[in-house]
Amino acid sequence: MNGTAHDSSRSVIVVGSGPTGLLLAGDLAAAGVPVTLVEKRPHKISNLSRAFVVHARTLEQLDARGVADDIEAKGRPLDRLRLFGNLSIELTGLPTRFDHLLVIPQYEVEQVLERRAVDAGVTFSHETEVTGLTQDADGVTLRVRRADGSTDLLRAAYVVGTDGMRSSVREAVGLPFPGKSVIRSVVLADVRLAEEPENLLTVSAVGDAFAFIAPFGDGYYRVIGWNRSRDVPDSEPLDLDEIKEIARLALGRDYGMHDARWMSRFHSDERQAPAYRVGRVLLAGDAAHVHTPAGGQGMNTGLQDAANLGWKLAAVVTGRAGDALLDTYQTERHAVGKAVLRSSGGIVRLAMAKYPWTLAARAALTGFLGRVRPARNKVIGNVTGLGFRYAAPKGAHRLTGTRVPDVLLGDGVRLYEALRGGEFVLILPRGTAYEDARVKVAHWASERRTALLVRPDGYVAWAGELAENRGVNSTDFPAEFATYSLR
Repeated sequence: MNGTAHDSSRSVIVVGSGPTGLLLAGDLAAAGVPVTLVEKRPHKISNLSRAFVVHARTLEQLDARGVADDIEAKGRPLDRLRLFGNLSIELTGLPTRFDHLLVIPQYEVEQVLERRAVDAGVTFSHETEVTGLTQDADGVTLRVRRADGSTDLLRAAYVVGTDGMRSSVREAVGLPFPGKSVIRSVVLADVRLAEEPENLLTVSAVGDAFAFIAPFGDGYYRVIGWNRSRDVPDSEPLDLDEIKEIARLALGRDYGMHDARWMSRFHSDERQAPAYRVGRVLLAGDAAHVHTPAGGQGMNTGLQDAANLGWKLAAVVTGRAGDALLDTYQTERHAVGKAVLRSSGGIVRLAMAKYPWTLAARAALTGFLGRVRPARNKVIGNVTGLGFRYAAPKGAHRLTGTRVPDVLLGDGVRLYEALRGGEFVLILPRGTAYEDARVKVAHWASERRTALLVRPDGYVAWAGELAENRGVNSTDFPAEFATYSLR
């Protein structure tokens, strides 16, 4: 044993330095919480990432942290989302300043989030592997193995596992990961192309074959493909000829693929942990849920997990909220994870429809979504994340639990700029006075009479309609507001 347990009753350990872990660690550190980010890999941001799409709701969350513009500058916007068959959905009418999806490799997102985490004061511990975990009423002790083979104990008030599908943290607390492999023998490669594709994202499914091509921006392209008729183990050797054949079957051409710098075969699972919290241990991102890559929702769902958990965990650790607040993370995000499993699974099954009745069902749904705007908006809301809302107490205002768009406030500041301090924002009608050190007070730029208490993650905690000459006082807010104030 190298050293002794490092006891800290007001700190957090985040395990896993992918996008979810980096965002969460940065949020906690920005809120004044001592954070150690543990990662078993050496310090290197890999370009061998699978995620290539950042959706509108995630961009809004990044905007609330002041980094969306940096990420937008590195990516390329796409104003239409191709789902399956002939169905593609226009995004330019979305109720957000990010009315597009952003095509950008995951490692570019990680670079921005890592810089933010470093600037916020996160302590990084690379080449440190979790080998065991125990928790008690006061905190959690991690047993870790260092790069030189020595072992150590790390202590914190809470531990969050953001360490992926094969999460050591999830296994250490004994949580199952039920589900199944949906697609086996998916092939993946990074290649150069002799011919540039006509579209920013190239995707199609024909017969037994599916293929997807996206640019890295450095001259290489990510190719993902699947041939239903070739179901082999992940360990089966893979060569470029197989990938080119799948592309020709699905896309009609292989674009002259050459100089592969990396090739791999993997399987795509649909799994979800039954709980995202076990005592003082929590899960987020792929450690809590994995699903097919259809719709590009994987990294986005994990980043939105982190946005939901960060302010709550910070409030609990610093004593500004009761421990029960963390139960709302489970309630809110487990439901979203389940919905994403359904939507991504539905997209991939329809994309790979083979039998006459499944092809007919796909054609009927495509026609229905093309004609019926509310149904189409629901699909868009689920895929982009803009449509998710959290459950509200019985009798609450209809806006409670909903996402708040990036409205312009009376002082000329946008709401998501006002949220950058990690505080609750209370939006009031013009001329309405309110003093409360627990919130940041703002006013509508319009004549609207609705009062909104906006959570740090951009969702409505409380809402009310105010008559003329009526103000707001703290008794209007739900009783639990006093326990989750961030000031």
